[in-house]
Amino acid sequence: MTSALIGQPVSRVDGRQKVTGGATYAAEFDMPGQAHAVIARSTVAKGRIASIDSAAAERAPGVLAVLTHRNAPRLAYREHKGLVDPDVGERLRVLQGDRVNHQGQPIALVIANTLEQASHAATLLRVTYASETAATDISRIEPVMPTQQKTDQGERRPPETRRGDPEGALAAAEVRVDQTYVIPRENHNPIEMHATIAAWEGDRLTLWDKTQWVHNTAEEIASVFGIPAANVRVVSPFVGGAFGSSLRTWPHVTLAALGARVAGRPVKLMLSRREMYYGVGFRPHTVQRVALGASRDGRLSAIIHDAHQETSTYEEYSEALINASRFLHSCPNVHTRHRLAPLNVHTPTYMRAPGESSGIFALESAMDELAVALNIDPVELRLRNEPERDEFKKLPFSSRSTRECYRAAAERFGWSRRTAEPRSMRDGRWLIGWGMATATYPMNYAPASAMARLLPDGTAEVASAATDMGPGTWTSMTQVAADALGLPIERVTFKLGDSRLPKTPPHGGSMTMASVGSAVQAVCRKAREDALARSGAGDVMDAMRRLGQPVEASVDLKPGDEAARFSMHAFGAVFVEVAVDPDLGETRVRRIVGAYGVGRIVNPKTTRSQCIGGMVGGIGMALMEHSVVDVRNGRVPNANFAEYAVPVHADNPPVMDVIFVEEHDPHVNPLGVKGVGEIAMVGVAPAIANAIFHATGKRIRDLPVTPDKLL
Repeated sequence: MTSALIGQPVSRVDGRQKVTGGATYAAEFDMPGQAHAVIARSTVAKGRIASIDSAAAERAPGVLAVLTHRNAPRLAYREHKGLVDPDVGERLRVLQGDRVNHQGQPIALVIANTLEQASHAATLLRVTYASETAATDISRIEPVMPTQQKTDQGERRPPETRRGDPEGALAAAEVRVDQTYVIPRENHNPIEMHATIAAWEGDRLTLWDKTQWVHNTAEEIASVFGIPAANVRVVSPFVGGAFGSSLRTWPHVTLAALGARVAGRPVKLMLSRREMYYGVGFRPHTVQRVALGASRDGRLSAIIHDAHQETSTYEEYSEALINASRFLHSCPNVHTRHRLAPLNVHTPTYMRAPGESSGIFALESAMDELAVALNIDPVELRLRNEPERDEFKKLPFSSRSTRECYRAAAERFGWSRRTAEPRSMRDGRWLIGWGMATATYPMNYAPASAMARLLPDGTAEVASAATDMGPGTWTSMTQVAADALGLPIERVTFKLGDSRLPKTPPHGGSMTMASVGSAVQAVCRKAREDALARSGAGDVMDAMRRLGQPVEASVDLKPGDEAARFSMHAFGAVFVEVAVDPDLGETRVRRIVGAYGVGRIVNPKTTRSQCIGGMVGGIGMALMEHSVVDVRNGRVPNANFAEYAVPVHADNPPVMDVIFVEEHDPHVNPLGVKGVGEIAMVGVAPAIANAIFHATGKRIRDLPVTPDKLL
């Protein structure tokens, strides 16, 4: 069967709902008799609650209950380690004791008839603490080796690896670069803030929740309350951006369910923008030493990548900071080490392109420094060190289009017109800089299930429990289903975002299309073949008219052994032009060109949109984003949109050009896709920093590159 719809720039099937206000997000599922809850949070980073006086809050108008560690029901907190939860440590047991582990930890829940009443009552709580000295400064903590390292896909990697003699090779290298790169904490700031509405019917609970993984939320809350997972239904059809913040099930979800149980009625709990800096994770502060050794002709002889990051004192959260350094560039002598700095903070979590975007900032900045030291073009340096296979795993790549990405992006960008000398390119008074970097992200493919139902009127219903936080999952799944069924797209309805639907992996790690898309394709082909075989017809619509009754199919799909036979990654190249004001230190990104080898493209319109979004995120990482931490108490003083800067339309370049290198990879998954959500952001920050060096001659290794660092 030929593909008629896959590869077509189909507009979003849910677009009309979104632009007309018909899309319903978590906080908008208002229930009859609904109460409202507000969280009171700790104002110290470590210690215990010495006293908490809730009498005034309890007497306030409209208050239904005030829960603290003194009167909150004891919860089961059975062990639950989902794919996205740290393997080592124990999640915060909310309102179950008097210990305070971090600034902003929930210490009370106020439930009232209205949000205003709950908010007012929360201000009436009087709390005293027995404070203890907190660890809040990563520079004063000796990092330790993690018990184990797990990537955002659940793959376990050793925290330290070595091949060859990297230290000896570095010492003997003709040219060396040895620098430290720092990325501060960054917080997710999606448009939709986190919210949960909880409603009990006997021992059954329904949660309307902002989540990237409905089944994980159901299983986590079931384990917390000690009830069967089948008793918890999670509904999340629309997610207004998440970027990793909704992968885990955070304490506010437990508190909403607890509040609803105590109040005996549905309860809505919505976090404020400030609360999100203390309750839903963040990209951790990282410090990375990268040392490169090379011969004068540009051949790498040594790579040393030693990185550490912050985590909480109660869980070990590890990012994939060093993974790309093990295989991205060819080198016989490589040492990588990843360590953790336990602090009195809440546990960091996955933030778009977790680990890779941070680690590649350090690696690709160092590669640019090496290119300058060697007086070799940055693209040429990378081409001279292009590996033929994964030298870490000792496996062939399932496909690797890096050379084609360099060529396509450089040609589109006009890289050949670049003059190498810093400060040599100008536009009037502006200093112009051109920089580039390599991008990569692993191809992830996890077990997923789907169901399809063909109806006598020639329409189809297809379902899987995936969520859609904005990339166009609803659209692309409908496309894949219609393509496999041989039906017009308007005759296919796709259902998602409900834990009653067939199980899927998390909507993260760039695995949704590979995993859920492959399951959708498989179940639709199965239903189509069944209908055609039973009816003797030539197409589905004719088959269903003849049969006169529904045809149903379900599929549980899981990967084969390809991951043991191939190294599977997406690759790309990012080229950037910046203009820097020499007097004010202001940086403007003028152009970004990205070329990507990401397998088959299901929908070039939504995929290009994903890549543009990643580029914008990279601009924020490079030039703006920085969660300031007051080391005296762990507080984040800029926990708001006024002082935590993110790119707005005026910050974005007029040219964001996306190129998809044609790539056919039969090994990665049945659809042949690799995913673009993460790789779209990888490489953007180092390309910008490298361009700033080319413009100014100043190498900034501590993000973000703000004007004060250039003056």
